[in-house]
Amino acid sequence: MKPYPDHLLTDGQNEAGGAAWQQWLFVLIFKHDTPTGKLFDLLLIVAILASVLVLALSTVSKFHFQYSTWFYYLEWIFTVCFTLEYLLRLACVKSKRTYSRSFYGIVDLLAFLPSYLQLIFQGASYLLIVRIIRVLRIFRILKLTRYVGEADALMEAVHASRRKILVFIYVVFTLVVVCGSIMYLIEGEEHGFTSIPASIYWAVVTLTTVGYGDISPQTPMGQFIASLVMVMGYGIIAVPTGIFAAELGQVMVRRRHNDKRCRACGLTGHDNDAAYCRGCGSSLEVMEEQ
Repeated sequence: MKPYPDHLLTDGQNEAGGAAWQQWLFVLIFKHDTPTGKLFDLLLIVAILASVLVLALSTVSKFHFQYSTWFYYLEWIFTVCFTLEYLLRLACVKSKRTYSRSFYGIVDLLAFLPSYLQLIFQGASYLLIVRIIRVLRIFRILKLTRYVGEADALMEAVHASRRKILVFIYVVFTLVVVCGSIMYLIEGEEHGFTSIPASIYWAVVTLTTVGYGDISPQTPMGQFIASLVMVMGYGIIAVPTGIFAAELGQVMVRRRHNDKRCRACGLTGHDNDAAYCRGCGSSLEVMEEQ
């Protein structure tokens, strides 16, 4: 298994030969298990959380009018920092196009792009666009996912259970359509079920046990069906949790199996009960968690 994706520098080399400063930059930014890499990650996490906090506080009227100037300067400080970070990442990757089109590349771009777009859309008729652009800065918090050690295991479990979850969503969608249509026929417009879409909305709210109460059945038959939907909702909510938990358990078991490492040759991927390396025959040890 390669320690880094193909579009990143490996061993300090790229298509241009790999300058020393690119190697140093690569280790600093992408190699999270080094002291300098951990420090860089820590500072970046603090900057991300601080920028999101500034964005949230700037929407509070009391703070906005009192500290608007501070918010403005802090926002541009964060924007410049995230811009430099993005440019430095581009400087030490092998394929700039691959990185810029990747998930993290897009998130890194969204971390500072809204601030520059806001300079363009300043007219009164674009106030709504400006508000949307400002809210897009909240995507900076997505940058935190790459620094969570167990995020890969969670994503692997989600990917492994995607088909089962899609089938579950289809079943739920079918249930709410059927229940909503039945309630529309039983209750009718006089009881708030003015259309099938409105009835489906009621079915979703009831099946998920949210229960807003803005629409409620009035007839005995409608109340009986609503009771069945409520009881059914408690069982349905547990299904995706069980699917995900089962897949996550399998992922963790596979990772434990791959944790056994040979002291002599560094070979991994041994069986969980293996005592000796299948490559060189030396005794095995369990790799420590990073």
